[in-house]
Amino acid sequence: MGKINKKDVDGELLDAIFTLEREWKQIESIVEKSIEPSHSSHQMEALAQAKYLFLLREARHRKVSALQRV
Repeated sequence: MGKINKKDVDGELLDAIFTLEREWKQIESIVEKSIEPSHSSHQMEALAQAKYLFLLREARHRKVSALQRV
């Protein structure tokens, strides 16, 4: 098994952050446009937001920046 490279893991973290951000914003948009959003819709939105914010905190802790990626 090969050595795990910090740069690769940081890149995967950034990819996950961007993916979760899109997912969260998409769910948020659907909920906002719904006439009567269900309780489960609000739960899905809150879960997506929590995952996104958790990964942002992890990136901050690891001192990862999207600007470093370019």
